[in-house]
Amino acid sequence: MSYDAGNRYSPAATRTVAAIDEGLRQYMLRVYNYMASGLALTGIVAWLTASSPAMLQAIYGTPLMWVVMLAPLGFVLFLSFRINKMSFAAAQTTFWIYAAVMGLSLAWIFIAFTGASVTRVFFITAAAFAGMSLYGYTTKRDLSRLGAFLFMGLIGIIVAALVNIFLASSALQFAISVIGVVVFTGLTAYDTQSIKELYYEADSSEIAGKKAVMGALRLYLDFINLFIMMLQLLGQRR
Repeated sequence: MSYDAGNRYSPAATRTVAAIDEGLRQYMLRVYNYMASGLALTGIVAWLTASSPAMLQAIYGTPLMWVVMLAPLGFVLFLSFRINKMSFAAAQTTFWIYAAVMGLSLAWIFIAFTGASVTRVFFITAAAFAGMSLYGYTTKRDLSRLGAFLFMGLIGIIVAALVNIFLASSALQFAISVIGVVVFTGLTAYDTQSIKELYYEADSSEIAGKKAVMGALRLYLDFINLFIMMLQLLGQRR
């Protein structure tokens, strides 16, 4: 029930609120569908690549490995800085290409870990992600302060991971994975709330579509990184 400025019941205001709520639900469903489709594409490409010795040799046995590893970062930066100047169709296409290239870079997972443990950790990650995303969507608490703290934690993880490339310390890797699980679990809730708020800023279907793609990218990154961190902790290596 809604009331106007004179504290009188307003059917028009009620219909407006209902329309916004329905629009928000459709927008968030669109975001989740993009994210889930991107994850499915990544998983299929990763599995097909890991199943092909020729593909593995072509990628991981040559300098092309560095291109495949660094390309996803390039796509993320490109989308982040260029999406406002791109069409909705171009943003969609870039997202799908990014998801496929990410699959190439994650093929090593199926080589390093058993299939059963990959599946088990995937479902654990999915349950944790769903719970935190639901919290971010429904909570009335402002998570913006939490977001700033988590961003600093993310920077720390990146720096520590770069250092550990040279140190190859198992203890440091364990610490990175534990902190990473905490950070990306929190970011899932924060990003969901932030994506929800972005819906109200969209003033056209084109802009809303591009915001949905960027929202899907953010949640996709949260899921992938949370999955990798959990796999490092719970996965069974071959």
